[in-house]
Amino acid sequence: MSRATLIKPPSTLPHHSPIENALQLLPLADIGPDIFTNARPLWHPPGARGIFGGVAIAQCLSAAQFTIPAQEYTVHSMHCYFVLAGNGEIPILYHVERVRDGKSFITRTVQARQRGRCIFTTTISFMRTGAGGERTVDHQTPMPSRSDIAPPPDGETGLAKLADADTPFEQVRCAVKQGNSLPPQDKVLRQWIRARGRISDCPPNVREDESMRGQRLNMPGDNHQAHLSAMAYMSDSYFVGTVARAHNLMRFANRRNIERTLKGFSGSEEEKKMMREYLERIAREEAEENEGVKPDDRRIGMMVSLDHSIWFHNPRAFRADEWLLTEMNTPWAGDGRGLVMQRIWAKDGTLIATCTQEGCVRLQQEKEIKL
Repeated sequence: MSRATLIKPPSTLPHHSPIENALQLLPLADIGPDIFTNARPLWHPPGARGIFGGVAIAQCLSAAQFTIPAQEYTVHSMHCYFVLAGNGEIPILYHVERVRDGKSFITRTVQARQRGRCIFTTTISFMRTGAGGERTVDHQTPMPSRSDIAPPPDGETGLAKLADADTPFEQVRCAVKQGNSLPPQDKVLRQWIRARGRISDCPPNVREDESMRGQRLNMPGDNHQAHLSAMAYMSDSYFVGTVARAHNLMRFANRRNIERTLKGFSGSEEEKKMMREYLERIAREEAEENEGVKPDDRRIGMMVSLDHSIWFHNPRAFRADEWLLTEMNTPWAGDGRGLVMQRIWAKDGTLIATCTQEGCVRLQQEKEIKL
């Protein structure tokens, strides 16, 4: 029988945000050094081939952070490959390799494995705080003008409820200005994102949950690492989907696509109802975004992420539980693939990250193409 976690999930900590609880890792010292596993079940988005890619990205980062001096070093880049679709009913083992410990930089590789097979791999680099010296070369792409974007909501959006789980973050799409009259490579898509609740000021210690028998429950060091993992998790939201949106390819605005997805769903009637509500919300967003656009009769047959990179520019200068603005555009698509660029700003205008992702974006064909 498949089981979503290797160890019985610990009690949730009331002073922790949903995203901290969702990304908890447990060390497996009895199996080997620098091996960790997910403490809780992993989210499998409705209609997706596997678990949400942001889970693997964030938990690999969290696992690597266990192995560095947290106060002295901070992540500055990670480069990831999605190898196989993750199964939400099987535990993941995260194997960290200590590649190099230098004076200014530390390098780690992490493999996420299920049943002995690598499903995700990443190389992560950490930089010692202040290693750049007192005099530095500084510039950044400015945040879009407030006249070009709607401000984020003041309170809870109420949009975090999904088909089979409460997602640990919320997002609000911004209107696409002049998007219908521009070619795909010139369209810019923006959204506000933030972790739900408030990320705690420090990681938990073992005394907070005696049932864990002395195991650490979360990420080491001060809380900036929790914010970094949360941001890495959210960076995968609507990412490769930018290619479809730039081409006005609607996945669920077509009622048949919703029914086709629901037909293959094996959950309870209540879960199926919640899934329908989730898919219909996406359909409404797609319809609003493409209002006045001539419908495109091409259909997406497959859309999955292949790789994902993040450069962290100001890793200690933001909170992931406050609104962050993301801006995405796709400079190229072809041969069944698409490339997307993403910039993320804190609400005060600080550029905190740049991300890239290439994905498999295939249209429905007369003959099936296997991945």
